[in-house]
Amino acid sequence: MRRRLKAMGLAGAAVVFLTAVKVGVDYRDLPEIPKTSDLPLSAVVLDRDDRLLRAFTSDDQKWRLPVTLADIDPLYVKMLVAYEDKRFYDHHGVDAGALVRAVGQMLMSGRIVSGGSTLTMQVARLLEEHPTRTIGAKYEQILRAVQIENSLSKNQILSLYMLRAPFGGNLEGVRAASLVWFGKEPSRLTPAEAALLVALPQSPEARRPDRFAARATDARDRVLERAVKAGVLTTDEAVAARQDRVPDRRRAMPFLAAHAARDATLEDPDRLIHRLTIDAPLQESLESLVRDRVRALGTHISSAVLVADHQTSEILASVGSPDLLSEARQGHIDMTKAVRSPGSTLKPLIYGLAFEEGVAHPESFIEDRPIDIGGYRPTNFDQAYQGTVTVREALQLSLNTPAVQLLEAVGPARLISRLKRAGAEPVLAGDKAPGLAIGLGGLGLTLTDLTRLYAALARQGRPTSLVLNRDLSRQPAGTAGVLEPIAAWHVADILSGLPQPQSKGTSFVAYKTGTAYGYRDSWAVGFDGRYVVAVWVGRADASPVPGMTGAKAAVPILFEAFQRLGKDRVPLPAEPGGVLSRPTAELPVALRRARVAGRDALARKGTPFRIAYPPKGAVVELGLKTGTGAQPLVVKLEGGKRPYTWLVNDKPVEVSSYRRQLVFTPTEEGFAQVAVIDSEGQVARVDLTLK
Repeated sequence: MRRRLKAMGLAGAAVVFLTAVKVGVDYRDLPEIPKTSDLPLSAVVLDRDDRLLRAFTSDDQKWRLPVTLADIDPLYVKMLVAYEDKRFYDHHGVDAGALVRAVGQMLMSGRIVSGGSTLTMQVARLLEEHPTRTIGAKYEQILRAVQIENSLSKNQILSLYMLRAPFGGNLEGVRAASLVWFGKEPSRLTPAEAALLVALPQSPEARRPDRFAARATDARDRVLERAVKAGVLTTDEAVAARQDRVPDRRRAMPFLAAHAARDATLEDPDRLIHRLTIDAPLQESLESLVRDRVRALGTHISSAVLVADHQTSEILASVGSPDLLSEARQGHIDMTKAVRSPGSTLKPLIYGLAFEEGVAHPESFIEDRPIDIGGYRPTNFDQAYQGTVTVREALQLSLNTPAVQLLEAVGPARLISRLKRAGAEPVLAGDKAPGLAIGLGGLGLTLTDLTRLYAALARQGRPTSLVLNRDLSRQPAGTAGVLEPIAAWHVADILSGLPQPQSKGTSFVAYKTGTAYGYRDSWAVGFDGRYVVAVWVGRADASPVPGMTGAKAAVPILFEAFQRLGKDRVPLPAEPGGVLSRPTAELPVALRRARVAGRDALARKGTPFRIAYPPKGAVVELGLKTGTGAQPLVVKLEGGKRPYTWLVNDKPVEVSSYRRQLVFTPTEEGFAQVAVIDSEGQVARVDLTLK
């Protein structure tokens, strides 16, 4: 028997020697090693601290997440080398001793018993994705291993193994396995976890811990035993590790900020790693909050939340719906981007414009009573009226008729202009000019638009471009202010005087609610000295939810979100210089009452809105033909409500919006159309021929 073993050993050594000689010649003719960049990998979306928010399967439907050696606990690497290839750092792709043993076992049994594979040979097999149970296939594997060793460093080889090793089902790579089996990144592993990850790739389906726990446990324990012999673990550490149970279920991959992550990959599908400004723990906490709240509101109710740091302009949380996969709630719709009626949430900007224009002061009196402005008759939410109130009270009580009176005074066009300065993109119905109804929600905005607007209010009128994707260059905010600092401060001061549901006795959160017509949308948007939070609640299909208001549905989420940002609120900015802080009786006479139109003027039916001169179809001689210097065209207007917007051939003309006359010098002869739009959306036109 001994003689026979010696003979087989010599035969094995001879085979190894001849193989080595042939390999030295043949491997040079191999095609290039497949590049890692050619391998389909899972796109991953990371948070502000590079924590995983969401991953997507690769093009070949594998969970194959990008990973480097530095991302993995060194204990796993030591165990892997000790168990799979203890001479890994000494050989050049092929372990001659292990190969001799494998050849001897094959000669004795007549079949391949062990492959004698090194880690490098295993990497060669994983890259080729071909079985290696034949001598020819094993030889090809050896060739590849030598080629790999001559092309890559040992650490690069280990990185390839940790990227491609199979772990059951469609799991490939240590990172995917650690996330699914342990629910965590592989940077910190217990001895039991590291040992299981070493054992699984040898027989990934037969040892799947969720299906074959006993087999997985036995395989893990053999790795622990080998680790003790190699000095990687102490006996006590191995004994303690054997007490740990293997996982009994396959966990889901992280699935945070599902909508934002989806959009990031769609915006740049060729990028493998996407980095967002979102804070993963906060995002997870708010997603849980939204799910809990809507569960109590009904099967079809959805909700969305945005949180931003208005000091840095970074979005910290973006909850597009309670559940991306919920059909009842139409969870696939990102409600942070859906255009909806903002209800009363624009009132703070209206009041701010009134403060800026000197139309009103927070302590000015204003009448809350039925009004008729050119046929528009707004009513309060509760159908009741408060009579004479201060402007401060009118905003805090969210009264409709005072807001409409102030909007009539400052002009709907100015409100739209300031919304755009804030970075919002208001959507108006049809081609009509903005009318007074926009102040009560008669236009479309997104939750993101409102977050931008309130961020500007928090920054004392300075606009900001909110950032979500760290990989994209930041877009500069506009230089024109949304409001002057004093006006913005007044607004924040008024809104911070509203009840603070979870912060009694403080006034650190300035907020406003909104409820759209027909109870279709409920809103609450607020800010402190650092954060701005915006909340929407409703149905994604815009169906009414009777009785659901911003105060009832959205405010509780708003204040709970602030609590989850930290118990201590950041104070609002201090009062800027130049603020007039006086009671009504001590204000200048002109400010003791808001300078809005009286009942008769508001209800005025007066002169029809029309262009009085030139008449329609007129041929106007301006000297355009002679080229010696044209005369200006004078257009006169009657009726309508200031302010006006003038257009010539559909292009706006820079002129005072409060004048009833346009003086315009045309540059070309021929047909021209002059149009004017008043604050209620009425349009007057005249077609002319200019010569």
